[in-house]
Amino acid sequence: MLSLDIFGFRAMWSPYFFIAILVVTALFFLITVKYRRRFSGSEPLQKNQAVLFAVAAALLYAIKGSPLDLMGHLAFYAHMTQMALLYLVIPPLFIVAIPEWMWRKVLGIKSIGTLFRLLTKPIFALILFNGLFSFYHIPLIFDVIKTDMLLHAAYTTLLFVVAIIMWWPLINQLDEYQTMGGLKKVGYIFANGILLTPACALIIFADAPMYDTFSDPRAWADALALCVPASTLSGLNLSGPEMFSSMSLLNDQQTGGVIMKIIQEIVYGVVLGKVFFSWYKKEQEADQVDMNPSLNPQTIE
Repeated sequence: MLSLDIFGFRAMWSPYFFIAILVVTALFFLITVKYRRRFSGSEPLQKNQAVLFAVAAALLYAIKGSPLDLMGHLAFYAHMTQMALLYLVIPPLFIVAIPEWMWRKVLGIKSIGTLFRLLTKPIFALILFNGLFSFYHIPLIFDVIKTDMLLHAAYTTLLFVVAIIMWWPLINQLDEYQTMGGLKKVGYIFANGILLTPACALIIFADAPMYDTFSDPRAWADALALCVPASTLSGLNLSGPEMFSSMSLLNDQQTGGVIMKIIQEIVYGVVLGKVFFSWYKKEQEADQVDMNPSLNPQTIE
């Protein structure tokens, strides 16, 4: 098997993307720490928010800028690992990491706030994310997007934004955006899991490779050109992804579907547990107030 080193430093470590991540991270800390007092209604950045933002930024680079991104063009299982982490792990980290006052500043812009309220309604959020994710993995659509740089950048960015919209009803901390109670959130998580299952099942139980960008040498080379400089690629004599893995194309594809489903179940399971225990705690506190009205702050004079 060939080593990824043949593609060079730029293809493996995406230095320009690394610089972009550093700039965005620096801007975030400048706004939330050094220049925070220039914004009305701002509050000090909490330590957990700073840590979560740094972790999310590091994960984003690891997924889209490290050799994992290159592997996503060589092995379908790496691609699905990327998808799972990029849309199921990173968005909730950013939602929690960004201070509430910053969210209010952005959503306070009338056009943005109105559209955001509409799209983050649970039914719209469910359909948008799961629909666009499933649509992306239709073989014909996948092969077109995977071989066009502009389409690929636009669609993956759109999916990331829609992933934030999907996660928002579950984990946002703004009181005015709390549209679901505990039991509804539990149902929302289960619905998300169910709606994503058909796409994963189609990939897992297919009896032949579905995607030309991983099975056809010409389409594969076109997809690889999205992350490998043309000057480097032209000097290589490559026949296909089998040169970098001993796994068959079908097993690679099935493994990718399984990885996506496993990561989804783990992430949703963690969130489900947090939502359930938070709801249970509130119910217990409400029962104690009902049994002892003196504990209700409204009854204290």
